[in-house]
Amino acid sequence: MAITPPPQRIWWKEPIAKVELSWIIIAFVWGLVMFFMMIYWHGAGEQNLSNEAYKITPERFAEKSQAMIDEYTVREENYFPVVHPPAGSDVYLIARLWQWWPILELKKGETYRLHLSSLDWMHGFSLQPVNINVQVHPGYEMVVTIKPDQAGEFGIVCNEYCGLGHHLMVGKIYVVE
Repeated sequence: MAITPPPQRIWWKEPIAKVELSWIIIAFVWGLVMFFMMIYWHGAGEQNLSNEAYKITPERFAEKSQAMIDEYTVREENYFPVVHPPAGSDVYLIARLWQWWPILELKKGETYRLHLSSLDWMHGFSLQPVNINVQVHPGYEMVVTIKPDQAGEFGIVCNEYCGLGHHLMVGKIYVVE
């Protein structure tokens, strides 16, 4: 019986009990179901981001970001530039100790390609309350296609510990009508 230990303690020579075999089969079939559901939900589910990743130097990403900031800054808020790029454009957001740079102002209902990269350490981009989560690595440019569907102020927090000022690493994205 499977509940009591075998008398000779040589378990690999004992036959598998029907109860154990049935649980092994159930676990294996359930594992296959879950595996194929992951593939199905990746394609059919709406919870997966459409993102891309490219290698880039931190210096090059900073240049591209600064060019966008120089061209589309509309105002300043707490010494941060607020950038309002045209609809459908590429927007850049820099992660660095301990800030998200710049503040973005996007238009509701328009599609943007949001480029994320870090200039120093690994950070986590978490857009709240939408719950978009992306790991942001130095040397890589993550590109996420977004289409804001509601107006308001959205917070960005770093959800990867990045040092002593990690708790201060918050940013904003404004979505306007």
